[in-house]
Amino acid sequence: MCSTLRHEIPEAVVTYEEKPREQWLFDYPAQIALTCTQIWWTTEVGIAFSRLEEGYENAIKDYNKKQINQLNTLITLLIGNLTSGDRMKIMTICTIDVHARDVVAKMILAKVENSQAFTWQSQLRHRWDEGKKHCYANICDAQLQYSYEYLGNSPRLVITPLTDRYARFSSCIRI
Repeated sequence: MCSTLRHEIPEAVVTYEEKPREQWLFDYPAQIALTCTQIWWTTEVGIAFSRLEEGYENAIKDYNKKQINQLNTLITLLIGNLTSGDRMKIMTICTIDVHARDVVAKMILAKVENSQAFTWQSQLRHRWDEGKKHCYANICDAQLQYSYEYLGNSPRLVITPLTDRYARFSSCIRI
């Protein structure tokens, strides 16, 4: 299972932009779609920061509008006919997307101007390293290799300010 996940994630990362996200989601199992969605969130926020640094002052706001449109599209899918597996996958991605939207909205309110700001660095950020052919999870100055452990198609906890603070706190503790 781990080798299958490790094999499928890079393909899904590459194909993410080849078709609309709401179609792409159906091409992959839940864990792969969720992981790649999180990788692309990190990537797209990074792109928005780059555009902001190049002088495009609405880059983060424009990305936030894209997030809202993506969420609305997923909600429309949930209203339709879906298999129970697809419904669970989309609901889980919605949960993560709502948190991602809230993080970006918070950065807009705080007038965060670069990717080194603590508001961004303190978020759990997934990324695909093409050179090492691995997925990594970063938070603050910690970097952990994704373990490719099978999680299945299950709901995720709703991320609240309290769970978000706990994640930041626990990532800073080194044993």
